[in-house]
Amino acid sequence: MSTQEVATDGVATRDRLALALDVDDLVEAIRLGRLLRPWFGTAKVGLELFSAAGPEAIGAFADLGYRVFLDLKLHDIPTTVHRAARVLGALGVDYLTLHAQGGVAMLRAGVDGLVEGAERAGLQPPTALAVTILTSDDDAPEHILPKRVGAAVESGCGGIVCAAGDVRDAALFAPRLTIVVPGTRPDGAPHHDQARVATPREALEAGADLLVVGRAVTESSDPSRAAEALIASLAESIT
Repeated sequence: MSTQEVATDGVATRDRLALALDVDDLVEAIRLGRLLRPWFGTAKVGLELFSAAGPEAIGAFADLGYRVFLDLKLHDIPTTVHRAARVLGALGVDYLTLHAQGGVAMLRAGVDGLVEGAERAGLQPPTALAVTILTSDDDAPEHILPKRVGAAVESGCGGIVCAAGDVRDAALFAPRLTIVVPGTRPDGAPHHDQARVATPREALEAGADLLVVGRAVTESSDPSRAAEALIASLAESIT
């Protein structure tokens, strides 16, 4: 599959994929972003990269044409989350994660802050994503998922982050929310520190809207070839 084919026929697939840039060097992150832009529509800036480069990382990937997914999992008292989200909403992010463990009041404060920050900057409001249960946590009680999905709905979040195995249940509780699945890996790829993983195709077929893919591509000996193989594996799952 050529880059040109991906850029035309594969655009729907690309828009369902977020590239996790989990590095502590903005120059390296930008190199990967440029290399893999034909296959990914969203760039995920996590705690590691944001700690290293700050807001500059957001602008860098927006300039490359990516939607920017800022994954900081804000979790603090509502006032602090509101103020932080207001700052971040003005930076041009498209998605921001808030940890649902913080409860309805905290999530609502984050949503409101995002809207305020974006409006002040003349931008469209980003989508607040409530993180339900970390994919590294395989011991969470069964009642946690519905409780946290419910908090996301009540607080006005536009989406949730959950493991692939939770997608179908989460969609029953909140059918209108965007569902983001991290920790996806092709068959045979190392799980690293993720306990609840699935292949990208399994996650899509479960009903995920956006898949986060990182080390399986970025740490490959040939990232472009790994990305092409990923697109090919998903072709029949995208409708």
